[in-house]
Amino acid sequence: MDRTRVVIIGAGIIGAACARELAVAGFDVLVLDRAGAAAATTSHGEGNILVSDKGPGPELQLAQLSRRLWPEVLAAIAGRTSPDEADPVEWDPKGGIVVATTAEGAEALLPFAAAQRTAGVRAESMDSDALTSAEPFLTERRTAAVYYPEDAQVQPAGAATALLADALRAGARLRTGQEVLGAVTHGGRLTAVRTVDGPVGADVFVNAAGPWSGEVARRLGVPLDIRPRRGEVLVTTPLPPTVFHKVYDADYVGAVGSGAGDLQTSAVVESTRAGSVLLGSSRRRVGFDERMRPEVLSAIAGKALKLFPSLAGVHVMRAYGGFRPYVPDHLPVIGADPRLPGLWHATGHEGAGIGLSVGTARLVRELLTDTAPAIDASPFRVDRPAVLGEAPTATHTPTPTEEGS
Repeated sequence: MDRTRVVIIGAGIIGAACARELAVAGFDVLVLDRAGAAAATTSHGEGNILVSDKGPGPELQLAQLSRRLWPEVLAAIAGRTSPDEADPVEWDPKGGIVVATTAEGAEALLPFAAAQRTAGVRAESMDSDALTSAEPFLTERRTAAVYYPEDAQVQPAGAATALLADALRAGARLRTGQEVLGAVTHGGRLTAVRTVDGPVGADVFVNAAGPWSGEVARRLGVPLDIRPRRGEVLVTTPLPPTVFHKVYDADYVGAVGSGAGDLQTSAVVESTRAGSVLLGSSRRRVGFDERMRPEVLSAIAGKALKLFPSLAGVHVMRAYGGFRPYVPDHLPVIGADPRLPGLWHATGHEGAGIGLSVGTARLVRELLTDTAPAIDASPFRVDRPAVLGEAPTATHTPTPTEEGS
């Protein structure tokens, strides 16, 4: 029996999750990436799977769906791998703690948590003794704290690799070094994408190119307002146990939801399985400028020290930065593009792509198979005002869309 052929453009966490979901469901899946698997945005994140930073609404519903699915997906993958294989995912359901360090922060945090509870989020207020017990090295200057037991963490590149490997076990294929240059259409439908090695045909094409999704869409002939938003992270040398949850200042939620283009920083501190501590976070819109800015790294460190003063003497061994796919209304873009039949999108998750990946993949599969979706997918539709604007112009001229057979 003929199977629906799907080409997924992008082998980051979203593309890997979609490839796995569709391959396991019986689709004929080919993943294309202009570089290598998990080599760009996915490998430059912290691996967060969060409900704590999202207020009631569509993104929180997608986060809750994904949080339910992650353990199921990982259990299914484990069932198809050898017990002797190393665990690249490093799943850690350690929970998160949001701390207010000012009276104003507490006035914002507590009502926010109360609203989340009405949407089914477990958000538990902590008194000072409970907070000290949970995080003994945290600053004494705190006015409120909320514990989110559902927050978790993975090693981001490892998680994407595990998802993609499971897709390959289910019959999917991967081609790297395959930059998409343009489109081949027939009767108004996308029938192939032009790559550096020639056209690649399919029945369905899923644009999962992260911050480059706007450029990919433009090359295929449809504008999509996905913009890069840069973030940086500092990594300390390995430490004795110092930070036991994901801990961040209450102003992080405001930074996530802001559309401002100038630099925003907030304190986000968490440990890794290897003992290093990750210090974030920053957000700034600078196009695809990859240069590290010392003032940005200094601002991140300063905010982190306000939460954990004991880190003052700790050495930072490296810093890294990456681009996140930013959408003006802060909602992902998931579903078919009505302007070009055959083209679908799974992008625009900004810094939440790791956490939202498996839920996004489930929605894509349900929509492709006309199955009733687990959550309302309409808020993520392509044809909404926030995403139909012209994406930023590329630094080089793309190959124009061509009509072909």
